[in-house]
Amino acid sequence: MPRPSWTPYAYRLIEPDEQFDLFACRENRLHLATRQLELNGTADRTLCGGLLPAQPRWLELQLPMLKDRRLCSACHELLKAQRKGRSASTLAW
Repeated sequence: MPRPSWTPYAYRLIEPDEQFDLFACRENRLHLATRQLELNGTADRTLCGGLLPAQPRWLELQLPMLKDRRLCSACHELLKAQRKGRSASTLAW
């Protein structure tokens, strides 16, 4: 059986905590990041392009979490695009 090209295991959810003031997003939003961070970037970023906190609070992505109202809409749109086979890295920046 072939493995699906998209899996929630490839992503993590970042929940703002006491480092909120250092987080690039100034809203109380949950953001998505790829589990395997890119090595060619100058800084680690979320799907929507925001900077990660120094010590992010990582959550394993579960499909019901995609319905959370606090989820960043830009991260969610990029995730949907990637599920359809378009490259999220070209859409984010």
